[in-house]
Amino acid sequence: MRHPILKFIMLLFSIIAFSSSADFQTKQKYVAITAIVEHPALDNVRKGVEDELKDNGYIAGKNLKLQFSSAQGSSANAAQIAKQFVANKPDVIIGIATPSSQALVATTKIIPIIFTAVTDPVAAKLTPSWEASKTNVTGVSDALSLDSQIDMILKIKPDAKNIGYVYSPSEINSTIILKQLQVSLEKRDMKIIAVPAQRTSDISTAARSLKGKVDLIYTTTDNNVISAYEALAKVANESKIPLIASDPDSAERGAIAALGMSYYDLGRQAGKIVIRILNGEKPGNIPPQIGNVVQLTINKKIAERQNITLSEDVLKSATKIIEK
Repeated sequence: MRHPILKFIMLLFSIIAFSSSADFQTKQKYVAITAIVEHPALDNVRKGVEDELKDNGYIAGKNLKLQFSSAQGSSANAAQIAKQFVANKPDVIIGIATPSSQALVATTKIIPIIFTAVTDPVAAKLTPSWEASKTNVTGVSDALSLDSQIDMILKIKPDAKNIGYVYSPSEINSTIILKQLQVSLEKRDMKIIAVPAQRTSDISTAARSLKGKVDLIYTTTDNNVISAYEALAKVANESKIPLIASDPDSAERGAIAALGMSYYDLGRQAGKIVIRILNGEKPGNIPPQIGNVVQLTINKKIAERQNITLSEDVLKSATKIIEK
């Protein structure tokens, strides 16, 4: 028979061990991330979020459970992922791009949701306004000044009058920007010629239909278009149509120039909000933000292929110049 004191000590150690385990479980946070599709810009957003969490002491596999799922470009998949995530009850869910964020907001009014890489959260019905929502939703927008975009277009091609625009009609970001561009270009006696491309396989055909009708093609952060950017760039190169973008990564993939958000920094900015929520703040008390790091990337080799001579003024204003 064991000595009563020994039994008491063993019981005490068991209680301490259970307590430590429970304490670890309490301290461990669970963050789920979903993106509508995987491409360089959205991948950089996710990396920015993960790096911000890591730099603030949230280490995956230790005190952080981190889960990621891509909808592979499908809104139906986005809705299914949202349901799965909500059922798992994470501390915070991050929606990268509008369709994934919309799916999350439609699924839960309780679990904190952080949207990012969304141009207009109000038009997308993620938040009622740009003020603190008093709901479970906040986040970071990638909205850009269209006047700055048009200024850049005219620096690249001063005589541009007809601007081609390939877009996905099912992506609200793209349809909003189309309407805004029409208004902004009209003020400068310019015109937009828009061609819808519902699927990535439609991008080449849409771009070819603009040959002989436009002075250049401008692309936004349309996820459908960005997913097939090389196909669009191939047509631009063959047709000698200058290609200008608002996603910096697109300059690596075939655009002459891209003035846009640093999507990695956008992710870091969203990550800061995630940390505030993990530390106890309510998402509804945090107003939506707009990304604060904009950069101009120039691709000199692509400029040559698309028959554009870049001015010294443009080159000097570039954050990054790609030489090959």
